[in-house]
Amino acid sequence: MAFDPLQERGIPLDEQVRDWRELNVTPIDPDHADPYTRCRIITMNGIETEAISFSHQLARHCPDTELKQQLACIRYLEAQQQKAVNWLLPGLASVLETTIAYEQVAVDLTSWVARMEPDPYLRQAYEFGVLEDFDHLYRYANLYEMIEHRKAEKIVDRLTEVMPGRPTYLHHRDPVDNVREPYDRTRTEPLSRLHALTIMAAEQQTMNFYMNVGPMYMEPIARRLYQEIGLIEEEHVTHYESLVDPGESWWEMLLNHEYNECYLYYSFMETESDPKVKNIWELHLGMELEHLRLAAELFKRFDGRDPDQVLAAALPPPVTFEPNKAYVRDLLSTQIDCTTLGTGYVREAHERFSKMQEAIMGGEQPPSERVIDDNRAISGQDYRFEVEAAVSR
Repeated sequence: MAFDPLQERGIPLDEQVRDWRELNVTPIDPDHADPYTRCRIITMNGIETEAISFSHQLARHCPDTELKQQLACIRYLEAQQQKAVNWLLPGLASVLETTIAYEQVAVDLTSWVARMEPDPYLRQAYEFGVLEDFDHLYRYANLYEMIEHRKAEKIVDRLTEVMPGRPTYLHHRDPVDNVREPYDRTRTEPLSRLHALTIMAAEQQTMNFYMNVGPMYMEPIARRLYQEIGLIEEEHVTHYESLVDPGESWWEMLLNHEYNECYLYYSFMETESDPKVKNIWELHLGMELEHLRLAAELFKRFDGRDPDQVLAAALPPPVTFEPNKAYVRDLLSTQIDCTTLGTGYVREAHERFSKMQEAIMGGEQPPSERVIDDNRAISGQDYRFEVEAAVSR
């Protein structure tokens, strides 16, 4: 039977606060954990971070003290959830190892969303972005081999390939060409809303991560590569956030956020292979059901509509982390030469794109190309991990 979170009882709000012992979760084993367990953790950290940021923005635009207090209570609980989720990551992992895991999330989560997306325009947006994240994975994997002398295949297992995508230096576009057309909130499928929120949150988390960790390296090439790809992640956040209809009210956006959290916790509870982590997804789902109920009440109170007018009657099929090797290879063969122009896509460089390239490159080789040349000089060849038939270098 389909799971309808609006019809399920959650954990009462006054029973959700956890003490330090409960929040001090046992991290996953970096050497033996399922790579997709780590991907689910990274995804949910991004989702919770977005929920907290959105709640703060809503509170800053809310004049009612009582409502601010209610938002503060739920936001604190979301912050506890975020801590529990993010602290599942092992402290033994280096920044670069976590970076490679972030890019694996970007590749396989965005690929899955693109495959499931019913709207052709939205699907194109996800397909366009995934080829860029795929190339970021390749660049970071070469940096990892060069400065830590280890191979990314240990992190991604045989689930995600590592090889060139759309070259990173071609991702630098004029900012106006990163804005897409939004979906129409009156006509779009409920699933499309969930997809847009999910990928926006995931990319925003990656952007924030690179903004903060890039300066932690002493190696000049590492600092420069994080700087370059960090700028591109800002482009990606612009790309994905512009897909969301700006005509949604604050209370409709809150409702969508809470529903999406229920959807993802339920999805990961259903697909998780680690029993300890699965228990956390189940616990957080119980909490989010109550957050959703309260958001639904606010939506009815301030928008004067029933949540069923916006949300799906039941949750869609679970979001699934699974290999997308053949799918990505197909995109590489058909869309690698795409760029953007206005809110659409073209296959040739145009004046605005060329001017941006000249401005950002400054006549020098970009870090994303330099890291490949440097690793070839040290290792004899660039690093790739191709599970399918190898392509010529």
